[in-house]
Amino acid sequence: MRLRAGDIALNVLAVLVAVLTLFPLLWMFAVSLMSPGEAAQFPPPIWPETPTLEHYRTLFEAQGVGRYLANSAILATLATLLALAVTVPAGYAFAKLRFTGRDRLLQMLMAALVVPGQIGTLPLFLMLQRMGLVNTFAGALVPWLASIFGLYLVREYARSIPDEMLEAARIDGASEWQIFRHIVLPGLQPILVTLALFVFLGSWNDFLWPLIILTDQNNYTLPVALAALSRESVQDTELMMAGAVVTVLPPLVLFLALQRYYVRGLLAGGVKG
Repeated sequence: MRLRAGDIALNVLAVLVAVLTLFPLLWMFAVSLMSPGEAAQFPPPIWPETPTLEHYRTLFEAQGVGRYLANSAILATLATLLALAVTVPAGYAFAKLRFTGRDRLLQMLMAALVVPGQIGTLPLFLMLQRMGLVNTFAGALVPWLASIFGLYLVREYARSIPDEMLEAARIDGASEWQIFRHIVLPGLQPILVTLALFVFLGSWNDFLWPLIILTDQNNYTLPVALAALSRESVQDTELMMAGAVVTVLPPLVLFLALQRYYVRGLLAGGVKG
């Protein structure tokens, strides 16, 4: 009887935590459907009396949010693909290939994790300015090309691949590229999805670097464009909430769709590493 009461209490607590976590998102969506000024009432309503999509039409027709949405999607997708192309082979190399200075180089990279990323913002901007990459998508993608944390994540997971399997493939005459493509990549699938989600969500939600490197409003990403819009429409709470929904919804849907692989990658990496 005690166990049953404990289970009930645990389930009730889980439901309460879920409600508290989801309520701000649900209320944000509800406010985006309210008429202008309706959210300013006291007490604020939980749900609009007459739901309307007028604020979403304003965002896409008058504010050009469609362009910013496309910019964010392009940058986040390219950042994810480039990060995987650079980080995955590097992580595998540090895990399974032997080369001069491997351990020392890895130690230096791990030490760099304790350095705040903001410290390198100004030097990176000045370097890209001399290269003519300011106000370009290429400049916005540079910080995502090689993530030390991603490299470490892939390395720890790749260490779980049996050395005997790789040696057997070499004895059979397989090249290193064939081994990487046909043996390593399929074995790394859970951590690839995890890393891809990390990079995509980080790039999509990034505000500081796009704000610095993208000076033309036509190149703004959604977070930067939403911040600029908030200065113009600070009193229009409903319009701001509609913009927030447009910004949050795509990565939220992506995360929920891939959540199973994401959790599996984190747990498997922690156990096998």
